[in-house]
Amino acid sequence: MIITDPNAIEKRSMEIIESELKVSVPPENKAVVKRVIHCTADFDYAVNLKFSEGAVKNALDALKNGCTIVTDTQMAKSGINKPAAEKLGCPVYCFMSDPDVAAAAKEHCGTRAAASMEKASALGDNVLFAIGNAPTALLKLRELIDEGKISPKLIIGVPVGFVNIIESKESIMQTDIPYIVAEGRKGGSNVAAAIVNALMYQLTR
Repeated sequence: MIITDPNAIEKRSMEIIESELKVSVPPENKAVVKRVIHCTADFDYAVNLKFSEGAVKNALDALKNGCTIVTDTQMAKSGINKPAAEKLGCPVYCFMSDPDVAAAAKEHCGTRAAASMEKASALGDNVLFAIGNAPTALLKLRELIDEGKISPKLIIGVPVGFVNIIESKESIMQTDIPYIVAEGRKGGSNVAAAIVNALMYQLTR
């Protein structure tokens, strides 16, 4: 039977994912893991998504309090559910295309991703970072944390690729900041958005 109703498709997809999970996932993390598998069809995320202790609770508390969400790509920003973010009063920003970010990156011979994190540091600590593309964004966040310039509510670290990927993710897991990180090379802007959505849906659905 072909299912055409969007809600029924999602419901059935989650049932299939639940039935095919081969590993035990802590209940507090399962909604995030299942949402990521749903958007990637990749069950490796049941193992390689790493959560710091209390990460989901910290994120939910921050979202309830209208935290700001910052992404490293316009794609991740576009993938974050706008009605859910608006319902929670959570603004969503990506500074990658801002002229001042481009100028700062050129001046310091760095990446726009790193410069955009520097700009985001002015937003204060009530921030959730969703990084799905640029390892240099994570490396800059680690630098800002070490300098005492930021203490975000959560860092979602899921950049994808081959250069600086593993090192950048490990650098975040070595901090005291709550995190959700995809170990290894896998990730992407779609994964970053899926994690944000999974967290928001727990509060808005």
